[in-house]
Amino acid sequence: MFDPYFIAEIGVNHENSIEKAKLMIEQAFTSGANAVKFQSYKADRLAAKDSPSYWDTTEESTNSQYELFKKYDSLVKKDYLDLKNYCDELGVEFLTTPFDNFFVDELDEILTFYKIASADITNYPLLEKVASKGKPIILSTGASDKKEIESTLKFLETFKVEIILNQCILSYPTEIKEANLGMISDLINSYPNNIVGFSDHTPPTEDFYVQIFSVLLGATFIEKHFTFDKSLPGNDHYHSFDASDLSNFYSKLNQFKEIYGQAEKEIIEIELPARQNARRSLYFSSNLKKGSTITNSHLIPKRPGNGLSPINYKKLVGRTINQDVFEDQLVEIEMFE
Repeated sequence: MFDPYFIAEIGVNHENSIEKAKLMIEQAFTSGANAVKFQSYKADRLAAKDSPSYWDTTEESTNSQYELFKKYDSLVKKDYLDLKNYCDELGVEFLTTPFDNFFVDELDEILTFYKIASADITNYPLLEKVASKGKPIILSTGASDKKEIESTLKFLETFKVEIILNQCILSYPTEIKEANLGMISDLINSYPNNIVGFSDHTPPTEDFYVQIFSVLLGATFIEKHFTFDKSLPGNDHYHSFDASDLSNFYSKLNQFKEIYGQAEKEIIEIELPARQNARRSLYFSSNLKKGSTITNSHLIPKRPGNGLSPINYKKLVGRTINQDVFEDQLVEIEMFE
C-alpha cells in the first residue's frame, strides 16, 4: 500500500532545453521517483489556432492553447532518445505521453508502457494506435464520467492490453477542496479488474495530505507535475512538486507507513508484557478445605494472567479440590480431583 509507483511529470517544464530536462530527471530520480514523463506533441497537430485557454491565466498568461503548445513543441526523436539514454544511465523509467499517432510510432521503441492524457479518453484514433502496440496503458479519467470510461474500456477490450485508470481532476490548478479523492474509491469499486492510480494537479502543501490520502485510498500510481523551480512563471511550474517536495513526501509517507504497521491482526511483540500482566488468571476467592466442591463464587479472575485462564472456569465448577486452599491463591489444575 505504501509503495506507490511515482511518475514525475516533467511534461514540458523543460521549455525546450535538454539541459533543464536532464536536471529534472536527475532531481526526480535522486528524490525517489520511479519514472519521469514528458509530453510529445506538435502544436499544429494538437490544437486549432483559436483554441481557448482552460487554465489559471493569472499563473499562465497565454490565452490560446495553440500559442502555449507552440512554445514548447521543439523536441524531436533524437532529443527523446538522448533523454531515454540518460534515464537508463540513472536507472529511472522514461515515459512520454504522445498526443498524436506520429509520436506513437516515432517513440514506441523507447517506451515500455503508455500514459494517455485525460483529454484524449475519447480520442479513439489515438487510443487505437496506442493499443495496437500491445503495451500497458495508463488512462487518465479527468473530466469524464463512468459512461465514457466504460465505453473506452469496451473499445480497448479487443486489444487485450492492461489498462490502469488514473483518477484526475482536469483543472489547473485543482484546489484542495476540489480534489474529490473519493472518486479513487469509486473507480476501484467500479472497475475491480483495473489498477487505479491518481494524477494530481493540486498545489503542493507541507503536509502532503492529498497525495498520502490517495495512497491510503488505494492509488498504486501517483503522477505529479515536476519542476526544478516552482517560482518560474507560467506553464505547469506553479502547481508542480520540486525535488524537495518529492523527498519530503516520501518522508511523510514513511511516517504514515510506520503508523499503519501491519495489516494482519496478530499479537505484537511489544504487547507481550501487557498480555501476561494485564490479562487475568483464576484465583480462589476464599479459604476452602480439601474435598470442597467448587462453585462459581469460589473463583475470581484477577491479574496477572500467568495461570489458568478464566476461559476454563466452567470446567472447574462442580469439581472437588484435593487440598486445602487459601483466599487469593492462584488456581492450578493439579489441585482438583
